[in-house]
Amino acid sequence: MKIGILQTGRTPEELRARHGDYDDLFKRLLDGRGFEFVTYPVLDGVFPDAVTDADGWLITGSKFGTYEGHDWIPPLEDFLRRAFAAGVPIVGVCFGHQILAQALGGKVEKFAGGWSVGPTEYAGAAGTTDCVMAWHQDQVTELPEGAEVIGSSDFCANAMLAYGNKALTVQPHPEFTAEFLTDLMAARRSVLPEHIAEAAMARVNAPLTSGDLADKFEAFFKLDR
Repeated sequence: MKIGILQTGRTPEELRARHGDYDDLFKRLLDGRGFEFVTYPVLDGVFPDAVTDADGWLITGSKFGTYEGHDWIPPLEDFLRRAFAAGVPIVGVCFGHQILAQALGGKVEKFAGGWSVGPTEYAGAAGTTDCVMAWHQDQVTELPEGAEVIGSSDFCANAMLAYGNKALTVQPHPEFTAEFLTDLMAARRSVLPEHIAEAAMARVNAPLTSGDLADKFEAFFKLDR
């Protein structure tokens, strides 16, 4: 199964020798599951020719805001609307979670409550809980039509969204490991309030359930549509 990675951001340059770029993080997360990957750096204006060029689409995270005036954001929203209408499955993470919601009529804002960083618990259906790395300030604050909340935290009410069998998106980063977050913190700690950075590092090695989200991504992509 061919998964097209829509790359909307890059890891800090000083982290790439050890961790790779954002598309590499997702290739590792979903390794051994029968997927073939092709990356489209849409932040450089490189887009697929058609929404059917892959069997599914995965939108990465980014340091950019969905509401910022970058010239590649409107064509990305248009591409996602067309892929969604065509029924090509979409998975979005962090920025990817936000841009799909925005493209379909939802609202994304810089959250007044500040930052969520580090291992974070998300309550799901039937009392289930996921613990996944977070790194965000922006949030989906208004849902688009057809979106169902399937996971939330005390900080982020709309943290995981399902759009029937068409899309599955999450605010946290299952592709982030403790090692990656530690190095990311060293590279970008200056953007965070110090108390947020300290709290994140104090729990950076908490057990994660990122593999469970990878299982959900795999199952979603492989649904019999």
